[in-house]
Amino acid sequence: MAQVTIKINGYAYNVGCKDGEEQHLLAMADQIEQRVERVKALGSQSGESRLLVMAALVMADELHDMALEMRAGQKGTSVEAERAAQERLQALAARAETIAASAEQE
Repeated sequence: MAQVTIKINGYAYNVGCKDGEEQHLLAMADQIEQRVERVKALGSQSGESRLLVMAALVMADELHDMALEMRAGQKGTSVEAERAAQERLQALAARAETIAASAEQE
């Protein structure tokens, strides 16, 4: 198992991942950092936990919007394709939760 140090909002977190997934993990951390910066730009900072929760909500909103767009674009497509898209989104959400839980333990 590989160990990667990610930085979010100036804090370093050591996170484990499968060998070969290091770049993917770094890219996900970069996505979180972008959302954190967006939340900070709004000027409503009141602690690290709240900032991370707000960034997570921004990401969840984006995933929700993507799911709606996919459903709208898949009208008339197979049920299997829609189910596969939903499973992919659920897998992404589960991975994000696992990474968040791992980061909290650090």
